[in-house]
Amino acid sequence: MSRILIVEDDEDIGAVLQKELKKDGYDALWATTGTEGRMMLGTNPDLILMDLMLPGMSGEELLTHIPKGTPVIAVSARSSTDDKIALLSEGCVDYITKPFDIRELKARVNAALRTTARSGNSLRITCGDLIIDTDRHEVYVKDKEIKLTRTEYAILKMLATGGGRVISKSELLDLIRSETPDCTESSVKVHVSNLRKKIKEHTDTEYIEAVWGIGFKLKGDL
Repeated sequence: MSRILIVEDDEDIGAVLQKELKKDGYDALWATTGTEGRMMLGTNPDLILMDLMLPGMSGEELLTHIPKGTPVIAVSARSSTDDKIALLSEGCVDYITKPFDIRELKARVNAALRTTARSGNSLRITCGDLIIDTDRHEVYVKDKEIKLTRTEYAILKMLATGGGRVISKSELLDLIRSETPDCTESSVKVHVSNLRKKIKEHTDTEYIEAVWGIGFKLKGDL
């Protein structure tokens, strides 16, 4: 099942998109602000439908945080050719002008997902000697694979896509809940501790830093 992240502040449009995409069998997630959309990048969507005029963080700014290889379709009321060219040049794979026909939007979503599947894009997040292959759900330290549980992997991926910022335990739990429904706030610290130990077996570098009273962050150049 392909996961689609909708970033749309208009409640009517967002609700329709989520309902229609779920009806077609997609795992459709919905963020109502650009800031929330950035936080939900850790859910590893297969495609993003993104408005441009968003509260908190604009669509253009959010686009700079989206991992390379993730297809983005801009959905906006802006209709000028210059706007379309700029967004396509900055990484969007398509541009749909509001108001739109839901059947056309679905067709473009299907086309974008097919193109991505054919291209075989593999996203690898690198932080020093730490490499996360999000396509294969594999993690390497100094070219040696480390075996992680599903929860440990979800936590590491979320920290890696957090841009080096501190992520609280409650936020971390919210962001990985869709992948690890069995994880609780009280157990996050235990999972992080186990994750750090597994990484430590292959390197002396402390990649995961605990920020007292707040949460955790990934150290190093991402």
